[in-house]
Amino acid sequence: MKNVAVILSGCGVYDGTEIHEAVLCLLHLTKQGARYQCFAPDKAQHHVVNHLTGEEQSGTRNVLEESARIARGEITPLQELDASRFDALLLPGGFGAAKNLCDFAAQGAQAQVDPQVLAACKAFAKARKPAGYCCIAPVLIPHVYPAGVKGTIGTDTGVAAAFNAMGGDHVGCAVTDVVEDSHYQVISTPAYMLAGSIAEADTGIGKLVKRLLEM
Repeated sequence: MKNVAVILSGCGVYDGTEIHEAVLCLLHLTKQGARYQCFAPDKAQHHVVNHLTGEEQSGTRNVLEESARIARGEITPLQELDASRFDALLLPGGFGAAKNLCDFAAQGAQAQVDPQVLAACKAFAKARKPAGYCCIAPVLIPHVYPAGVKGTIGTDTGVAAAFNAMGGDHVGCAVTDVVEDSHYQVISTPAYMLAGSIAEADTGIGKLVKRLLEM
């Protein structure tokens, strides 16, 4: 049975993990016979967004504690992630990937990745273990792998240009498909960067998880 590490970035599309994507990832892993363990950085979120109005609100929340909502409490601090205990890595999207796992949302192509996140992702890359990135999470890929690594966020020209500026090779992709870099064992899908419905996100995520476990 394959064992997959899943990195979350909070709870909620605007300031954390995209909940639909996370649930679809966990569902497809389970339905395809894999086990998973969720992880998240134990730190404050970049900010808190009212998901009813879309406006930033006062107060702070912890990324690990918020991610525990999705994981039903079964979650471990990211600093404890040992890549040697897992067969693959999977990161759902949501703005938390671009705000809490890195600062791409604010810095674009000049983004920096959280040191714990970078170390965890690079550990899988160094071990030649497959990794999957959904939605906006692929902006992490050029920081993890050598220049020229292929990935996708869909068709957004601005984000694609930033992906290339960071050293990646962006490949345009439909919401229902995936882009695989077989050399580096990394696969990505647009999910809600393009999805107009949960069904559209499901198709691409299902393909990503299936291929991730095959790799």
